[in-house]
Amino acid sequence: MNRYIALLRGINVGRAKRIAMADLCRMFSELGYTSVKSVLNSGNVVFDAGGMKTADAAVAIEEALVLRLGVGAKVFVLDHLELADIVADNPLLDQAADPARLYTFLLTGEEQRALVTELCAREWGVESLALGRRAAYVWCPEGMLDSAAATALGKQLGDGTTSRNWNTIMRLHGLCSKGACLS
Repeated sequence: MNRYIALLRGINVGRAKRIAMADLCRMFSELGYTSVKSVLNSGNVVFDAGGMKTADAAVAIEEALVLRLGVGAKVFVLDHLELADIVADNPLLDQAADPARLYTFLLTGEEQRALVTELCAREWGVESLALGRRAAYVWCPEGMLDSAAATALGKQLGDGTTSRNWNTIMRLHGLCSKGACLS
């Protein structure tokens, strides 16, 4: 069995796309995944499964969300090694004094990387934007809502990405690295 992470875009943000985490975990179990645990209340799920293609899992989860819970959401699935790469690639750790204001935007391929490369060439003042192999990293010392870099990145990538702050990424990474589970 391998450990995977599913990141659901836009779940439980504001009034739209509300899902009870117990219902979400039950849905994952019904799809055949084991050791299913939700992390926080914002669409982060850690689970175990036999070897599978992450893209296939994302499609299956997206379909089940609509059919079983009545919610449409883009789903990103990573295996524990892909998440470890995202953690290891972050070039902004030295300057990011507050991990709650350091964001990771998942990238799905070379086309997105090319879009982000253009943005990385810009000057962002006190903010920083950097590119890794599977993610873009944004340091927002004044918060994400006031971040020109995060706003530009969000507009450039649209719904083809999802973001998490560094605290959440590290919590997910810890659960994957140690095989630990939340209660």
